[in-house]
Amino acid sequence: MLNRFLSLCFLAVAFAVGTSFVVTKNSSAPKSAPNTLTAAEKAAGWKLLFDGKTTKGWRNYNKQTIGERWKVADGVLYLDVSNKNAEGYQTSGGDIITMEEYENYELRLEWKIAKCGNSGLIYHIHEDPSLRSPWQTGPEFQLLDNDCHPDAKIKKHRSGDFYDVIESSIETVKPAEQWNKIRLICKGTKVEHWMNGKMVISTDIGTAEFKSLLPNTKWKSHPQYATFSKGRIGLQDHGDGISFRNIKLRKL
Repeated sequence: MLNRFLSLCFLAVAFAVGTSFVVTKNSSAPKSAPNTLTAAEKAAGWKLLFDGKTTKGWRNYNKQTIGERWKVADGVLYLDVSNKNAEGYQTSGGDIITMEEYENYELRLEWKIAKCGNSGLIYHIHEDPSLRSPWQTGPEFQLLDNDCHPDAKIKKHRSGDFYDVIESSIETVKPAEQWNKIRLICKGTKVEHWMNGKMVISTDIGTAEFKSLLPNTKWKSHPQYATFSKGRIGLQDHGDGISFRNIKLRKL
């Protein structure tokens, strides 16, 4: 009788453990594939700015073409810096911008940078034939290897900073060659920089307080800088390896 009782107890425990395991195993939702939108994201109005396969939707500043060094492989949009000769690069790159202009939006993307690399996410870009680069009008969300690049020694030049204008409140960037997550929120003249789940910058580019910062920056002689709340979004070619994926946007 005792043996039979113990056997029944053992079976009951085994059944309970097995049932628990099955529930736990099936409770985790499958991850969405890179460069795709879930049904919930589509319903919320998100759209992809990078299809994971081509450079469609992107071009160089003041041009209708895109530099050959911007390439796509394995679902990643990246700047190829391997093709150098003694005089520099054999093929063109350059800063790239979206075909469309955007106003009042949330942008999300993932990025990783090469060792000792420097790049940037530029927004509110206004095209003007008299200008050479997106940064002459658009603010920059700095992307940097904080552990190695010389700019990391300069306040307001570190990863996450409102480049050369406002220093990040906290540092959340990961080391080079690791993926980071960005949220950029623009509503009217208000701007927020988020890095890896933390808000690192919150400012209003339309205020007198913000404008009072500019005479002490590299943009003191660029009158169009940060004067637009609508514009194109840009990815910077600073000559270093940089990769992007899961670039998506929703209008606010």
